[in-house]
Amino acid sequence: MVDLNADLGEGYGTWTLGDDAAMLAVVTSANIACGFHAGDPATLLRTCREAVAAGVRIGAQVGYHDLVGFGRRFVDVTAEDLTADVIYQIGALDGLARAAGGRVSYVKPHGALYNTIVRHEAQAQAVVDAVTAYDASLPVLGLPGSEFLRRAETAGLRAVPEAFADRAYTPEGTLVSRREPGAVLHDVEEVARRVLQLVTDRTVTAVDGSEVVVDAASVCLHGDTPAAVDMALSVRELLQRHGIEPAPFA
Repeated sequence: MVDLNADLGEGYGTWTLGDDAAMLAVVTSANIACGFHAGDPATLLRTCREAVAAGVRIGAQVGYHDLVGFGRRFVDVTAEDLTADVIYQIGALDGLARAAGGRVSYVKPHGALYNTIVRHEAQAQAVVDAVTAYDASLPVLGLPGSEFLRRAETAGLRAVPEAFADRAYTPEGTLVSRREPGAVLHDVEEVARRVLQLVTDRTVTAVDGSEVVVDAASVCLHGDTPAAVDMALSVRELLQRHGIEPAPFA
């Protein structure tokens, strides 16, 4: 079995992004925005309600306080402030999730914060400290081999390694920057084949053609990628044809 997750609840007011309802019919875990990089309270409450109705686990997708940049710009925030920001975000979404009949089941950093704490020791520890302070039973999603997951394990958190269906990989096993051409994949069939390879062989083909080992328990399907729903459906159907049933890790 493997978990399929997607970034959801990323609209704001009258501005919508992606088809959350359609994605919730496919994925097993929903990384729901917490208001810092996207998502207003009404949007987040609605998304939590839809996730609960669909039987999908709710994850708090915490990020930098960067609504204009969609959380994809590095912020040189102090560790103390980042810890407080992350606690604030988890608590806000957990309140909405509980009002919807569910709860936050895990935490996943978003965008630039996710990539920064692959190597940034102080910010990685700040996020770990926030999760530990709020609820040390919450698992965390992160890049395999990252400083974040290493420190999460040291702190006694359940560290869940994740792979990305629609993102290109470097030979070092990190994600190609979105500033680079080809960083995001758009071919539906190619994405489905990559996920099958990830799940069955624990490898992914990097941009230089080499095979990189990626041992992941969850696969992310970005909800804002063009043809995201088609990709998600194709991935799930191909996995099921090979006897692999998507199931939540939390």
